[in-house]
Amino acid sequence: MKRFLEPFTFENGAELRNRIMLAPMTNFSSADTGETTPEEREYYRVRSRGAGAVITACANVTPGGKGFPGEIGADRDDLVPSLGELASVIKKEGAKAILQIYHGGRMAPPNLLPDEQPVSASAVPAARENAPVPRKLEAAEIDEIIRAYGEGTRRAIEAGYDGVEIHGANTYLIQQFFSPHSNRRTDEWGGTLEKRMRFPLAVLNEVKKAAEAADSQFLVGYRISPEEMEEPGITMEDTLALVNTLTEEGLDYLHVSVQDFHAGSMRDKEDTRSRVQLIQDEVGSRVPVVGVGSLHTPDDVEKAMEGGVPLMALGRELIVEPEWVEKAAEGRESEIRTELSVDDRETLVVPEPLWNAIVNTPGWFPVKEHAEK
Repeated sequence: MKRFLEPFTFENGAELRNRIMLAPMTNFSSADTGETTPEEREYYRVRSRGAGAVITACANVTPGGKGFPGEIGADRDDLVPSLGELASVIKKEGAKAILQIYHGGRMAPPNLLPDEQPVSASAVPAARENAPVPRKLEAAEIDEIIRAYGEGTRRAIEAGYDGVEIHGANTYLIQQFFSPHSNRRTDEWGGTLEKRMRFPLAVLNEVKKAAEAADSQFLVGYRISPEEMEEPGITMEDTLALVNTLTEEGLDYLHVSVQDFHAGSMRDKEDTRSRVQLIQDEVGSRVPVVGVGSLHTPDDVEKAMEGGVPLMALGRELIVEPEWVEKAAEGRESEIRTELSVDDRETLVVPEPLWNAIVNTPGWFPVKEHAEK
């Protein structure tokens, strides 16, 4: 049997039926209020039939942290029933339901925010065209946002989730505090590497404190981006220090966010070692690492697991082929779709907002014009 089809048991006793997780992919399909929609829940349902765990798209923990239109909301108690409907749909199909909790920081579009003002560690805009200048967070606001991650975790527990994933990757607020590019503070929250770690660690500890109210098998994961292109920016040395510290504080899993599992450094082209494998080699004996990135076929996944990474997240692959795991398990690998056509939305059960993003973003997905007759 292929390694990724074997069950996996976390140290806290939580069990996955296999080692494939649905990666957290933004789908733009919740209501403007933050409530999940029937189309969104059906999209998750069909992908929950095979995966061992489903990590939802990011859910904002404060109104000022909303980073995408149609984002899942976890910032108000009245959203718990809607969150619960999604958790129930996922769990009924046999997958663990994990809510990814998040704050967009300076990456949040002003038009989605109550006061149209993004916030961050410092008043430094992102290194992209026309990026808004964020407002530097006051110390009291930082404490409020940390508490909001705990409240988001409480809501996830009340809604019946099996765990939460702290989104510390992809240039959003937690990464902004860790990055020397976006964090120019000179107080307790910035300056040295140790001080830049304080916000990620404070969020983790607040989430863990909230998770004490849950079943002992409730999972707390953390997603991380290994490096940044910017100067100054996060280096691999910074990240190895952070993952060691996160591991010491106690995590159920560490999810590495990269476009390509095998890709080397974005900062040093001569360093071709896989960033995921480097993290596995550093902390994999103490915390389960989740790999991801351009692993299209069962053979791709098996090859990536050869270095000891125990869990794999599939994103685009499970959108293109909702039955990826089932077909792999049944020896029907030749039937696994590796591209989609503009006619496939209903067949693949993809909500219209996500579908429009897929077909209108060249190079993101392997899209052919029309299905073959």
